[in-house]
Amino acid sequence: MQAELFHRIAEPGSAEMRRLVEALGLGAQVRFRNVAFPEAARDLAAHGGGETPALWDGERLHTGSARVAAELRALQRAAG
Repeated sequence: MQAELFHRIAEPGSAEMRRLVEALGLGAQVRFRNVAFPEAARDLAAHGGGETPALWDGERLHTGSARVAAELRALQRAAG
């Protein structure tokens, strides 16, 4: 299962998380989902969210920059 990063282009926290995905070398493991597009917004809502940045790991939705960053680092360690 590919993780999904729900984000907004102009939002500073979302931009920071997109940069972190790349810095951690997780580009192939994390799909970027811009909630400006209706399909991405619906999927985020279906996972119980509305705030961005948010990371769906296949089981849980993690919201807020601090939690998303922690999960991205955990994903990097697991990919090791």
